[in-house]
Amino acid sequence: MDQVISVENVSKYYKLGTPGSFYLRDEIRNFISRVQGKEYQKRYSEEVCALHDVNFNVRQGEIIGFVGKNGAGKSTLLKILSRTTGATSGTIKFKGRVASLLEVGTGFHPDLTGRENIFVNGAILGMTKKEIYQKFDEIVDFASIEKYIDTPVKRYSSGMYVRLAFSIAAHLEPEILIVDEVLAVGDVEFQNKSLGKMKDASDKGRTILFVSHNMGVISDICSRALLIKGGTIAYDGDTNTVIRNYINDTIHMTMNSELNLSAQLNRRGNGAIRFSQITMFNAFAQVCNEFMQHETCKIRFGMKINTKEDDLYLSVQLRSGRTRDVVTSTGRQKIDISKDKVGDELTVDLIFNSLNLKPGLYEMVYWIGNLRIDGAYDIIDNITAPLVVNMPLHEEDQFAAGYFDHPFELIRK
Repeated sequence: MDQVISVENVSKYYKLGTPGSFYLRDEIRNFISRVQGKEYQKRYSEEVCALHDVNFNVRQGEIIGFVGKNGAGKSTLLKILSRTTGATSGTIKFKGRVASLLEVGTGFHPDLTGRENIFVNGAILGMTKKEIYQKFDEIVDFASIEKYIDTPVKRYSSGMYVRLAFSIAAHLEPEILIVDEVLAVGDVEFQNKSLGKMKDASDKGRTILFVSHNMGVISDICSRALLIKGGTIAYDGDTNTVIRNYINDTIHMTMNSELNLSAQLNRRGNGAIRFSQITMFNAFAQVCNEFMQHETCKIRFGMKINTKEDDLYLSVQLRSGRTRDVVTSTGRQKIDISKDKVGDELTVDLIFNSLNLKPGLYEMVYWIGNLRIDGAYDIIDNITAPLVVNMPLHEEDQFAAGYFDHPFELIRK
């Protein structure tokens, strides 16, 4: 097949600082300071490398998955490919029209209706008004927004935004479609429709670049994947091989017993009581996050009381590292804090005496709060190391089907 994308030696550097706050007078003062040999105000504090020397080619009709941890550089690479930001160095060559769906509502004018935005986006993609008219009914039907098509999109929910944006990009049939994780905003039915649409587009010779943290989806629709690690391509090849490498990297993520949760800002809750420490131990009181099936796992929680509360409940939720489905939850377990005061710190152990989970990687979600709907004090979601149940040595596949290991007996008569 023809090569439709060529990426050669692409790098992207960001300079930290506030260049927009500098005026001509600041530049003059800095110039005079330099002449006089004095220190001058720096425009940037440091330079950060988001991508370094990235090289790959894409053939027509391929669906390529981009995987990697948050901050690895996946979204930066897609923004460069979609031309919403420029590369610091390197060259990118395209063959065909490119459409991108990187953020909810990208390219929409909030004061225009859904109908008007369909025509605006179509024009941006190079479609004639006649072509847009021909596809209009299909776009609206796929997005399931018939009732709101003449409503300004600023009144749409995030799910409606995504449904319409994806439907426009997919039905106006660009030769290259770039899709970031935004499909996760939609419901399950829409996600399935969208994945089916991408498969159909690939069968018709269109090329799709797809970023997702859902390894099940990547495995299902992509024949090739790239693992982005530290701004470079660590692996490029067969999807299952790349996923296995990504999972292995994540499995061996350092279990840091000194993780400073107070520095973690990406958490939810009102902060009345907060996690100060979360540490995982095995049966030998060793800090670790890797276990074999049926081993004992103990999770120790440190919590600090910032506001006097009557009730405190703890819940631990396990989510599949492959599909991100919720695997199981402890439910809300009550902790007696009737004698605790503001400023006190308490320690609680949660013990799983036998991990009956199938081998795999399980993201951890930790929740404390009360029984009210809006009563969350603190939520730690996939910030700490995952729980890993290792594969027995005689097994080759990284994942066994399902989540639980139920005992059974097989009898031949």
